[in-house]
Amino acid sequence: MKEILISPIVTEKSLLKTKENRYTFRVGLKATKREIAGQVKALYKVTVVKVNVIRNKDEEILVRGRFPGRKRGQKKAIVTLKKGEKIAGFEEK
Repeated sequence: MKEILISPIVTEKSLLKTKENRYTFRVGLKATKREIAGQVKALYKVTVVKVNVIRNKDEEILVRGRFPGRKRGQKKAIVTLKKGEKIAGFEEK
């Protein structure tokens, strides 16, 4: 079984997007847009209108010694919901 939704991303920038019904999640590297939309719909009981995916590449980091280290890339999904629907837990405090 592959990972689809790993965790919600709750940052200042992502909380500002919730006013536009856009929510950000960290997702598995092999997850597709349809799988992400289905998982969000099943978990949060909302209607998904659109899914945008962003893939950050692996990057090398400087480590002491002979061999450089490596920081693994990640994949994020920005999910747009139908107007009037919300996901609990993303509200600003």
